[in-house]
Amino acid sequence: MLAVSCDFAVSGGLHAAGIDDVPMGGPEEKCVNACEARASRCSHHQCVRGCNFVLDRLVQHEGPAVMACVARTTQANIACDDHTWATCGTQIGLYADGGPPAPPPSRDDDEEEEE
Repeated sequence: MLAVSCDFAVSGGLHAAGIDDVPMGGPEEKCVNACEARASRCSHHQCVRGCNFVLDRLVQHEGPAVMACVARTTQANIACDDHTWATCGTQIGLYADGGPPAPPPSRDDDEEEEE
């Protein structure tokens, strides 16, 4: 009886923590549905995790581009893992070229070098 209770508590705790659950109606749900339809090598759990991983891109309306990248990448027999999702999340939109350039050095740095 104790083993069953512990198992129930652990699985119930994971469910309550939102592991493998998708918020209904939000950008994550749309992403998971698209992932399951387009990235056939990704499991449901991988789709949920990946869509959560790139949530900022989904909110920026970059979901279709991320999903196209994930589908293309996984069709090439590359794993549907965090690395794939992160890579695809950084190869779109404003982030495709590595982002904005670094700011110029402060004038304080220039003055120290001259002394």
